[in-house]
Amino acid sequence: MLDDVVTEYLKLGLRFGRLADGFVDSWYGDPELARRVDAEPRPDASGLAAQSARLLAALPDSGLAEPRRRFLSAQLAALNCAARRMAGEEIPFGDEVRTYFEVDIELGDPGRYAEIHEAIGALLPGPGDLCARTAAFYERNAVPPDRLARAVEAVSGELRAMTRTVFGLPEQESVEYVVVRDKPWNAYNRYLGGFRSRVELNAEAGRTIAALPLLAIHESYPGHHTEHCRKEAGLVDGAGHGEHLISLVNTPQCLMAEGTAEMADAAVPGPGWGRWTADVLAGAGVRVEGELVEEVLRLIRLLMPARQDAAVMLHDRGADPDEVTDYLERWLLVPPDHARRMTRFLTDPLWRAYSVTYIEGPRLVGAWLDAGAGRTSLVERYQRLLDEPLLPSDLRADLAAAGSPELRTGAR
Repeated sequence: MLDDVVTEYLKLGLRFGRLADGFVDSWYGDPELARRVDAEPRPDASGLAAQSARLLAALPDSGLAEPRRRFLSAQLAALNCAARRMAGEEIPFGDEVRTYFEVDIELGDPGRYAEIHEAIGALLPGPGDLCARTAAFYERNAVPPDRLARAVEAVSGELRAMTRTVFGLPEQESVEYVVVRDKPWNAYNRYLGGFRSRVELNAEAGRTIAALPLLAIHESYPGHHTEHCRKEAGLVDGAGHGEHLISLVNTPQCLMAEGTAEMADAAVPGPGWGRWTADVLAGAGVRVEGELVEEVLRLIRLLMPARQDAAVMLHDRGADPDEVTDYLERWLLVPPDHARRMTRFLTDPLWRAYSVTYIEGPRLVGAWLDAGAGRTSLVERYQRLLDEPLLPSDLRADLAAAGSPELRTGAR
């Protein structure tokens, strides 16, 4: 029964991928299993809901150890919710998010955003409104698309060496960077298995090259690629936990992954990464205002809960998409075309809840990392995130045991 439950979970995940392109974030399991699923009749959402419910009911008698049952139970509950939504069931947005990610969400405070705007304005003095000055800041730190790959590879190479020293990496691991165009994101990690990743960089990301080190950290070292490698080596190859051969969006697994990747710069390279990045990129012929970049982006990241506000406004408060676009443009200091692109992402049936992972993920992971200060080093705590199949509920339980409240006012 043990192997049956895990195999059925993998097949279920692959069926979701047939029904919704992008639902399977990564898969590096048995190709024959994928071929068998591909040869099945096209699945329907109601059938997937029934299959996930049956697997949930089978877990107690599966023979799996309790931590594995807990992980699969959370994943299957999320998949059941996703399937019911695909089948047309009306599920309140807050309930949907809670089931997918094991978190509750609320609107942010525009007054707090205004305070952050004042702080950014103090760093970026000059003529024009703050949005224009922020755009000028990005323009000063821009890089042409034909130099983007060289720049990110220079940063990534240094990060890889540091990550290997701090956390350890399989000898054969590698990341390939490819510049693409016309994507709704700046970068995307596609984990291929065998300790290999393909990271796609949107050519438009060159306009915000100030964020380049954070892209390389988030997607590769010590972010997504590093986590995939260490879990493949430890959980899959070492312990035989086959459920980690697949990663699925709109599940607790992906909130943990995004939170871990968003907090990765705290571990490697750590504070002062701006000046470090400027030195590295100078060798690649790219100029970055290192220390200013680090300070401005620290504040910009504090505005990111406005993305979650936009999702709540759209799906819980009945706001008009144009109203949401204006809200994003105002508080995130982005141009109109960028704000419209973000709104389209939030209206996509698959991705409408996903922005929560970028807000609540780092909020929860950051609180958990901070709560361990004085007992274990940050590196030791971060390594647990890389190696263990922790759930948001696990981190909340640790916070409660430590008497530490979760952060509720902005991501970092």
